[in-house]
Amino acid sequence: MDQTPLSGIVITGASSGIGAALAELYAGPGVLLALTGRDASRLEEMAERCRARGATVIAETVPVTDVDGMHRFITGVAAAARLDLVIANAGVSGGFKSWDDFDAYVRGITSVNIDGVLNTVNPAVPIMVRQRSGQIAVVASMAGFLAMPGAVPYSSSKHFARAYAEELRGRLAPEGIRVSAICPGFVVSRMTARNKFPMPFLMDTAKAARIIRDGLARNRGRIAFPWPMVAIMGALGLLPYPLLDWLLRRAPGKD
Repeated sequence: MDQTPLSGIVITGASSGIGAALAELYAGPGVLLALTGRDASRLEEMAERCRARGATVIAETVPVTDVDGMHRFITGVAAAARLDLVIANAGVSGGFKSWDDFDAYVRGITSVNIDGVLNTVNPAVPIMVRQRSGQIAVVASMAGFLAMPGAVPYSSSKHFARAYAEELRGRLAPEGIRVSAICPGFVVSRMTARNKFPMPFLMDTAKAARIIRDGLARNRGRIAFPWPMVAIMGALGLLPYPLLDWLLRRAPGKD
């Protein structure tokens, strides 16, 4: 009897967008896909598509903001399979209508984009250290390279996501664990569909997922794309701060 353990892959935010596309890419025989998402019906639909590809699938609507729930979810996967890959993909964006709502709005964004990353990644770390193997991917954003006034606090939360992944990469390398920061530009999704401003180099979701999968297979520390957007962000970062500040203040904001 084959005793080869299943390869456990955790993906948050898997009911749509990049998370859903990644789930389909990784689905296959010998894989235990553990998926979370906010929309139960879309999540179950994605789970069935992955099962049709031969994967064993666990799909739950546990919020990434639930510390204990995410800990149980991650450790439960590790009890059923070798924890090979954790992709902290869940994220939210948006805007606020009144300064009276500002505090609640900021905390709502950061609870998902910062606390959600910690609640997904941190329980996996000691498990992977004991295994002496595993890979962690944190989905940040191209917005995580500059402090963008029109994207408060989305930009700063993605700064954290990118920096946390890059710090962990160096710290966990001696433990045999690979870590990558994923920094996409504009990708077709329910989130970007709300944007009312031009989105240069808007990329198809399936193509973005393939770039991410290939970058993770190569153990790239920073998976940033598309390259024209990477070049633009790099050039902006070289500007004197007063000029950069002037330009970023005129960038469109999120609604």
